[in-house]
Amino acid sequence: MQELLSFLPLAVLILVFYFLVYRPQQQQRKNHAAMVSSLKRGDKIVTNGGFACEVIKQDDKFLIVTLGDNQVRLAKEFVAYKLDELLEQEDSNTRSKEEEESKNKNDKK
Repeated sequence: MQELLSFLPLAVLILVFYFLVYRPQQQQRKNHAAMVSSLKRGDKIVTNGGFACEVIKQDDKFLIVTLGDNQVRLAKEFVAYKLDELLEQEDSNTRSKEEEESKNKNDKK
């Protein structure tokens, strides 16, 4: 019994590590893979290097994108995020801030 209790802190540490580090990364990878596989012609993306591109075609491991006037191949793992999703998040954040400010103004009156 004493031996089992000595392993309890290690087991708790492993569980904390799993729920705070490993599991969120796993979910983030899954969400990113779903986002990349759902890309279609005309979607605007941002690469890990910071380039804003427009998707032309999707292959197995690469995307054909328009970068300026050129078409380039981009490996799917270098897609950081979809530009449309970022703009939607910024719009919702802006709207919520505006609602809070108007609510605070009304409360002061």
